[in-house]
Amino acid sequence: MEENKKEQGRILACVGGLYTVESSNGIYSCKARGLFRKNGIIPYAGDMVVISEDNVITEVLPRKNSIIRPPLANLDQIVFVVSSCKPAPNLLLLDKFIAVAKYKNITPILVITKWDLKTREDLVELYRSIGIRVISVEYDNPETIHEISDLLSGKCTALTGNSGAGKSTLLNALDPSLKIAVNDISEKLGRGKHTTRQATFYPFKGGYVADTPGFSTFETNQYAIIAKEKLADCFSEFEPYQDKCQFSDCAHVCEKGCKVIEAVKLNEIPKSRHDSYIAMYEEAKKRKDWE
Repeated sequence: MEENKKEQGRILACVGGLYTVESSNGIYSCKARGLFRKNGIIPYAGDMVVISEDNVITEVLPRKNSIIRPPLANLDQIVFVVSSCKPAPNLLLLDKFIAVAKYKNITPILVITKWDLKTREDLVELYRSIGIRVISVEYDNPETIHEISDLLSGKCTALTGNSGAGKSTLLNALDPSLKIAVNDISEKLGRGKHTTRQATFYPFKGGYVADTPGFSTFETNQYAIIAKEKLADCFSEFEPYQDKCQFSDCAHVCEKGCKVIEAVKLNEIPKSRHDSYIAMYEEAKKRKDWE
């Protein structure tokens, strides 16, 4: 980098206080300004940053969105990888992640793996009915892989899913070299030691893909904290009904004159989605404001 020159780049990985930053001139291993910690600034993978001639991140540019854990910024979409069986789909977990994506203005996409072991047309129908793009992966049908590959093109995407859902298999099918590239970066940066909550972006078809660690049922709330008053807005199928409820402050849980509940009874809103909403609402009610 030329002396006294500053340039912009994207953080690909954050491990152990070192940040891998890709700019138009190459890839740099950078440290952050000491003032960042004092000012409560934490750079995330995906952040656009300004780096100085001595490979120091001097500024984190404004984000369009971010998620907390793993810490990722500036996502266009999240691909949720769910197996049709082994492990069985957890609809509450999936609905929590879809709500987070909606809350953060990130496009959610659902990919169903292990279709050869068990077909789940019910899942396809359920989530397509609420406007979610759903793709069932069949590895002997290249068109399904091409469809996912095209969706990733030119976008900043995070892939996430239960451990064992087949995310690694999907990544290798998308590009057999990706696993090697991720391993190379991991070894160089020390990924794997105390970095289970980290994620790494790597270039893919003019965009970037972040391979995130498998999640557990206990970590989902840490992707984002959604107040109970904002939760209904994260369920897009509620939108045509929620302003028509008898009470303006209707929680859509058990209130008299609730048009959302009426729509559930009429099968206009999937019952499983409303069940997830109620579970999330009850969790949000128990959360303290300072949390």
